[in-house]
Amino acid sequence: MTPEESAASAVRTRTPITRTILMCKPEFFTVVYRINPWMDPALPTDTSLAVAQWQTLYDTYVGLGFDVQLIDPIDGLPDMVYAANGGFVIDGIAYGANFTYPQRQPEGPAYMDWFGANGFDVRDPAEINEGEGDFLLVGNVILAGTGFRSASNSHEEVSGIFNRPVITLKLVNPSFYHLDTAIAVLDDSTIAYLPSAFDEPSLAILRERYPGAIIVTEEDAAILGLNSYSDGYNVVIAARAKDFERQLRERGYNPIGVDLSELLLGGGGVKCCTLELRR
Repeated sequence: MTPEESAASAVRTRTPITRTILMCKPEFFTVVYRINPWMDPALPTDTSLAVAQWQTLYDTYVGLGFDVQLIDPIDGLPDMVYAANGGFVIDGIAYGANFTYPQRQPEGPAYMDWFGANGFDVRDPAEINEGEGDFLLVGNVILAGTGFRSASNSHEEVSGIFNRPVITLKLVNPSFYHLDTAIAVLDDSTIAYLPSAFDEPSLAILRERYPGAIIVTEEDAAILGLNSYSDGYNVVIAARAKDFERQLRERGYNPIGVDLSELLLGGGGVKCCTLELRR
């Protein structure tokens, strides 16, 4: 079978799954503090451009048939647009976020209030964690990041809540401070990742568990190309991540590029703006 035939076969066997997601419009987005290497308060930000770019992402999801829920933004919480950090949701259970930095800590209760008002079983976190930024569901396994934001003892907490195996991965590059900046979940058994974001024991785990993973370039990772969201076939990615786009097409996925360059100034991309609500 030729590579082209293999890709065509892969396309035929991949079925997109309708997703329900939570987003927050960046009506108050700006960069007024620095809690990651991407942020520089001295650089100007354009809130209206951030809203326009976010709207394109929202429209892309609606066009894919996703059920997109919205949480109201709160003045004074400019990072609330990064909805993925607001919690981790499986089987109708919403594990709340408990943020590392004081600037973001009020987001945790705001998201938990939304979960409670919308019928989720809310679990108040005892440990420091930043939601789906550091917890990624791959099939029945939870990949859990630590090293910069979420504490490793939150991994035990999330395992107890969801009764699923949790695999701890340590991040070592400050530019990839959340797991969802260094790993993209493509379907129930396939990931893409950046090796240099992890320590050696974590790399050994990834290589053993996901021998067929896509390995992205440093250049694509540096524009948060891995901070993407997939329904199993369509993969919404950073528009400038051209080599990742090529790799996805060769594997039979349908990459869709979106420009979120303004939100990148806050250290977030496609996945950061996207929290999956698994009922």
